[in-house]
Amino acid sequence: QVQLVESGGGLVQAGGSLRLSCAGSGSTFRFNAIGWYRQAPGNQRELVARISTSDTTNYADSVKGRFTISRDNAKNTAVLQMNSLKPEDAAGYYCNTWPGVRFTWGQGTQVTVSS
Repeated sequence: QVQLVESGGGLVQAGGSLRLSCAGSGSTFRFNAIGWYRQAPGNQRELVARISTSDTTNYADSVKGRFTISRDNAKNTAVLQMNSLKPEDAAGYYCNTWPGVRFTWGQGTQVTVSS
């Protein structure tokens, strides 16, 4: 079973940037499309960005033009570069497969954006 470890979150002022990293154990990570999801208190978990095995990317409208997803299959990692952060981006951020969640959720990494 692949284990997912997210890192890179923190506190940032509005307009700032953060770089989140997702590390997956096991070789099957690279054979799956990967998504970055977020969940704010009281809200459902939502997909914000995804990347296919051939590096095709797709973004939620709310983050388009500000977030960039990438992956390094040799390292079994996926990165979410977040620029021009807004208070509404504050949430716990998680990675997993897309479509459909195949791996056990990791602990996530918390992003806090001050206005």
